[in-house]
Amino acid sequence: MNEAGERIRVGRVSGVYGVKGWVRVFSETAPRAAITEFPQLWMQHGSAWRLVDVEGGRAHGAGVVMKFRDAADRDEAHQLIGAELAIERDWLPPVEDGAYYWADLLGMTVEHRDGTELGTISGFIETGANDVLVVRGERERLIPWVREQYVLDVDLEARRVRVDWDPEY
Repeated sequence: MNEAGERIRVGRVSGVYGVKGWVRVFSETAPRAAITEFPQLWMQHGSAWRLVDVEGGRAHGAGVVMKFRDAADRDEAHQLIGAELAIERDWLPPVEDGAYYWADLLGMTVEHRDGTELGTISGFIETGANDVLVVRGERERLIPWVREQYVLDVDLEARRVRVDWDPEY
């Protein structure tokens, strides 16, 4: 399971939009507007998490705008800036064989095919051509997510990804 336990971070409130309580959201979903498809989201503002109802949302330019039931106007929306947004893992549909949610791979150990540990997965970069693993160990490595060429095996139970990537790079 991912580091967040039962919740998976999917974005954060980054600003206000208009005067009717809408907010700008930095979405970590793919596609970005997928965050708007959930009828509820977990919101953390400060140390407390609470479940909030989503009244609306849509893609807007390169980002996303959303309306939460708790924010009736611009002042109330402004109070939400900086809030983290999450979903429960079991809200996601099952993945097909050979596919993974990035959230499930975060923190996994990355090993060279000879068993040399390269570090752990700390994030991903979307390049358009293929996604790239960000692996942090004694230094940061960027490894293309290309199955069978660079990514040889993913073992969710052992929390390990085996790669064919020169440890010197």
